[in-house]
Amino acid sequence: MLDRLFVVLGALFGLAGVAAAAAAAHVTGEGNLGTAANFLLFHAPVLIAATAVMGQGLVRRGIARLAIMLIALGAILFCGDLALRALAHAPLFPMAAPTGGVVLMAGWLLLAVAALVPAGRSAG
Repeated sequence: MLDRLFVVLGALFGLAGVAAAAAAAHVTGEGNLGTAANFLLFHAPVLIAATAVMGQGLVRRGIARLAIMLIALGAILFCGDLALRALAHAPLFPMAAPTGGVVLMAGWLLLAVAALVPAGRSAG
């Protein structure tokens, strides 16, 4: 049960980190490329670790898989938009970064849920 708590706390820290980074980017309005780089760097190990945790049966597989997909999609949208704005001075599409941020936060929250729901013996 303690391992599940650590996964839940890690996921909630990720959720808070995404929200705080987004707020910081909006307060200063600069550093889009740096923010994108940081998001990619700290979400890369999350994708790997969440997959490993899923493989160990510490989280509900189906929910965790969806959480991982949401985290990846959210990072692609958020970082892609920030990078394009920094390098090409054009957005990926209107509201791409905020959409990506919300998708990222949903993924983190879903990862916490995956750790709280008994793992069971789901195939996949």
